[in-house]
Amino acid sequence: MAKQDYYELLSVSREANAEEIKAAYRKAALKFHPDRNQQDPHAEEKFKAVSEAYEVLSDQKKREIYDRFGHEGLSGRGYHGPGSAEDIFSSFGSIFEDFFGFSGNSRGQPRARRGADLQYELNIAFEEAVFGVDKEISFQRRSDCGECTGTGAKPGSKTVQCTTCGGDGQVRRSQGFFSVATTCPTCHGEGRIIQDPCQKCRGRGSVSEKRKIDVKVPAGVDSGLRLRVSGEGEAGTLGGPAGDLYVVLNVSESKTFERDGYDVILKKDISMVLASLGGELEVETLKGKKTVMVPAGTQFGDRIALKGEGVPHIRGSAKGDFIVEFIVRVPKRLSKQQRELLVKFADSLERGGGSFFKELFGTL
Repeated sequence: MAKQDYYELLSVSREANAEEIKAAYRKAALKFHPDRNQQDPHAEEKFKAVSEAYEVLSDQKKREIYDRFGHEGLSGRGYHGPGSAEDIFSSFGSIFEDFFGFSGNSRGQPRARRGADLQYELNIAFEEAVFGVDKEISFQRRSDCGECTGTGAKPGSKTVQCTTCGGDGQVRRSQGFFSVATTCPTCHGEGRIIQDPCQKCRGRGSVSEKRKIDVKVPAGVDSGLRLRVSGEGEAGTLGGPAGDLYVVLNVSESKTFERDGYDVILKKDISMVLASLGGELEVETLKGKKTVMVPAGTQFGDRIALKGEGVPHIRGSAKGDFIVEFIVRVPKRLSKQQRELLVKFADSLERGGGSFFKELFGTL
């Protein structure tokens, strides 16, 4: 029997975008979900068909193959067809749980649960963000109890099946034509009852511990960046994996430098004489002191860039620039002799057609 066109199954056009396909799948999955169609023996088959269609059309590469070659184009390319529909549905289980109380697991069996993620705020200096740094951090987390190996039961004892839910972890009740599944109030979704709890963890299966780890902060990071440390979050339950630890970076401001993306800016005061005549100037850079040339006639706010001497890009080998911005300072007080010299200089500029000092100082 020929397969139905995937676009027809989801009732979308061939030009539909990813959001339209996702919305259409949600609607079709709700319509054909077996929990809503217990009297329809073909409901599960229809549900798997729309799930298969979504798996293909939501994957750009598979969709391109399907658009060019149809169903035959997917044969022998690692696609497993309707057998993977249950996995697809499990990814969207929250849709049913949030709106209708359905569970993505039609059999209602309790599953292993991933542990919760943790967050840690790490303060680092400006220079540490630029060059990278290794930091040791310590934090509290819940880990599998070593006494009961995470089962929550006293070593040597056994758990028994919950009689309220029959080991499913869920209880079902009918609301019109809906069959709504809710977490079992007796076993709290575990599907089992611990009769003799572990004394160390009191039946929780996990204990609080202080954890110390080294975190490698790469060069070029900035405030707000999150570093993920896999498996360093809370312990999972029923054999589920641990969550992750997210290290959120807070970079302190520098008293010397400013950062603009991957560029570093140094605002440097210079005298009006140096600005006028030009010359050498020693400045503090990220890598120590360095001599730069101030061009003659430098104006307030003019900049020079030291290429590739800024912040390294997190990905790749490129670097930003180190920029020196000149702040031309005019003296607030002048001696009588200095004023006379400036007046003479201004007069010489006026005779030569210039008006720099007249504009700068006005009438002296």
